[in-house]
Amino acid sequence: MSKVQDIYGTMVFDEHTMHERLPSATYKQLMRTIKEGEPLNLEVANVVAHAMKEWAIELGATHYTHWFQPLSGITSEKHDSFIDPISDGHAIMSFSGKELIQGEPDASSFPSGGLRATFEARGYTAWDPTSFAFIKDEVLCIPTAFCSYNGEALDKKTPLLRSMQAIEEQANRVLALFGEDHQRVVPTVGAEQEYFLISEKDYEKRLDLMLTGRTLFGYSPCKGQELEEHYFGAIRPSVNSFMKELDDELWKLGVPAKTKHNEVAPCQHELAPLFANANRAIDQNLLTMEKMRLLASHYGLVCLEHEKPFEHINGSGKHNNWSISAGGKNLLDPGDNPISNLRFLVFLAGVIQAVDDYQELLRMSAASAGNDHRLGANEAPPAIVSMFLGDELDRVVNALIADEDYTSGARAEMDLGVAELPNFLKDNTDRNRTSPFAFTGNKFEFRMPGSEQNLSDCNIILNTAMAKSLKEFADEMEDHKQDFHDAALDYVKRTLRDHQRIIFNGDGYSDEWPAEAERRGLANHKTTADALPCYISQKSIDLFGEFNVLSEAEVHSRYEVKLEKYNKTINIEVRTMKRLVRRVYLPAINQFAAEVAKHITQIKTALPDANQKYQEAKLRTLLEGADIINEHLHKLHELHCASLEIEDQQERANMNAHEIIPVMEDLRDAVDSMEIIVDHNLWPVPTYNDILFYA
Repeated sequence: MSKVQDIYGTMVFDEHTMHERLPSATYKQLMRTIKEGEPLNLEVANVVAHAMKEWAIELGATHYTHWFQPLSGITSEKHDSFIDPISDGHAIMSFSGKELIQGEPDASSFPSGGLRATFEARGYTAWDPTSFAFIKDEVLCIPTAFCSYNGEALDKKTPLLRSMQAIEEQANRVLALFGEDHQRVVPTVGAEQEYFLISEKDYEKRLDLMLTGRTLFGYSPCKGQELEEHYFGAIRPSVNSFMKELDDELWKLGVPAKTKHNEVAPCQHELAPLFANANRAIDQNLLTMEKMRLLASHYGLVCLEHEKPFEHINGSGKHNNWSISAGGKNLLDPGDNPISNLRFLVFLAGVIQAVDDYQELLRMSAASAGNDHRLGANEAPPAIVSMFLGDELDRVVNALIADEDYTSGARAEMDLGVAELPNFLKDNTDRNRTSPFAFTGNKFEFRMPGSEQNLSDCNIILNTAMAKSLKEFADEMEDHKQDFHDAALDYVKRTLRDHQRIIFNGDGYSDEWPAEAERRGLANHKTTADALPCYISQKSIDLFGEFNVLSEAEVHSRYEVKLEKYNKTINIEVRTMKRLVRRVYLPAINQFAAEVAKHITQIKTALPDANQKYQEAKLRTLLEGADIINEHLHKLHELHCASLEIEDQQERANMNAHEIIPVMEDLRDAVDSMEIIVDHNLWPVPTYNDILFYA
């Protein structure tokens, strides 16, 4: 048995451990809760809590915590020990069913978007048995939902679970029309996580990296990614050691980390796990991000999960590979002959309808201050949502829309012309890196989310929008049980015709695409400020309300939280930028200008007739550059002060996006243009050349 097999899942209270440690009746009841959604009573919870505590203590745990996801998007935890003092001065270790299934964190200190106030502090966490408990740093972590005293969801997990329930109910209605018995239907997710690793020493010298996660100023590196040599290149020993420890830690936690490699940009890497149900996959992704940040310091590195930490090179995304599983079968698998696979066509048409109808919500789900810098170039999709189906499915869809016969494209055999190399079958479709929502064989890859984001946001929308599509199909087809096949096929054709505009297999970076998208009626929200208002549209509120995923108050709260986070992020970046210019860059420019002026004066004293055209031009460049920087700095300061006076968060976001950020970019360009300082090795902070040493 290999070491991986020895350690995998050892820190997880998973089905295997439950089966070993729980009484048979308790285990069966808990499995019915996990797999069939049956309610869990307190008597069963007490038995589970005792077994969980004994297992955790054996593995060195001394505390437990309800591990949850507040609206900040990260994870939170409050640690309580198992210790229970007794009257003789000693203590026993106890953990009850009530402590397992319910906790009480302070609800007023987390983002709530107005759902909670400081004087309304009470909130509750509730055990989510569908995501396994695990041990981290001697603490038993129990994945939980988080709600207010009045029952409103204050977290990312609760609406995700509601959306998963919605898609399961509607998918089973559709499957029943195909004669299939009720079964467990779950959306599945595989989260490809991109990230940067840079030197801890360089990181500590960059105030912008430490405070904002990205370089607010960045002189272009002499060598970036233009040689295309980093992608899949040999991994540096220090990075490989980090990856090895990361794999080991994740495997202990039951995270199926599968693939690791260098990404396109210098210092950029990726980790991809195997699929899991959406709820568990997102929990595991958040664990992965946390472990990346913590373990990097073991190797003198810092892990950057910002979407665009460096200009001039690729940013980092988090590709959300999404599918639907029913009884272990992938409902988005087209099979050998997709045109005759009616069930697949129904679910495919449902996805196309969902993405088209709720394209603005999907764009909004990936909106953030950091992701605004990433979208639109360097292998990140544009802000216009579209779908790539590939050649094979495109032929299927076009044949159905035109009501014509379909001719399958035969899979070609690849012959590389070398006898020793094997021939192999080529896939029926290529890939499109510029597509926001691409079909990749038996799943869809949503490529818009940024590396720092919590994937609950986009999956809540995907699941709920898909539930809406399936509901409309089931509502109509339940009146056509006698002629179901013909009626279903007609429905698929009609749906594809109505939503064909969302399908685009071309180059999303082309100059023609925005104009074409506008002609098709597709939305193009370029900034977070532009994208967020659709969250509180009546269309959005109706969708979430219809499936009890989010109430109107919960929708508005999340909109407010996103607005506040965006505005606060820009505020921090502006304040950091002003401080860096005033304390670091302008003093360096002025000091160098003074030195140049001093040298000019000294030379004139020694040689009055000496030609100092070059030195004088250098001094003029420095002084003019400092003037331009000061002008942009003054303008930024005025706009920033004005924005802080705006009480309406959407108005402030609009000002940040369309007035302040352009000035920030002008200021950045003005500072970065001072390459003369860099060339003389007088730049006061590490440049990209220094930071990207680990390329």
